[in-house]
Amino acid sequence: MSLSEKLLAEPVRTAVIGDLVKVVDQEVGDKRGFSGRAVQAGYAAGKKVMPNLTERAVTRMLPDFAAAADPYWDDFSQAGGGDFGQYLADRGPQAAQALLAVTDAKIATTSREALKRAYKPLRGKAAEHVEAALPRLGTVLQKYAA
Repeated sequence: MSLSEKLLAEPVRTAVIGDLVKVVDQEVGDKRGFSGRAVQAGYAAGKKVMPNLTERAVTRMLPDFAAAADPYWDDFSQAGGGDFGQYLADRGPQAAQALLAVTDAKIATTSREALKRAYKPLRGKAAEHVEAALPRLGTVLQKYAA
């Protein structure tokens, strides 16, 4: 069974979504400096427009994110396992771009102009932020894939 099949099967899917929402909240909360404040402001603006934004976004993007993570999980498993968060972190730029491709595609097709406006200024630094989140993300995915 693939990683995505494991993550998307109920009741696991609901638990994965809850944990990934926590990861997003933790990562945003941990941001520091000018760019961190920009991320926090954009996140707050998005949640003001749609209070359940993170849960909805994770729910909608989980199938595509899981599919993007499948090749990484397969390689990780074939290499003998270990810590999937560290595995993703070691492949930071490549893994981040694979996940951002999902987000970019979703934003490109949304009809919510406020979300597009909130995302656009954040996209430039997005790879850096996604890379920082890979250890937590990998830990959550591994928790449910085992």
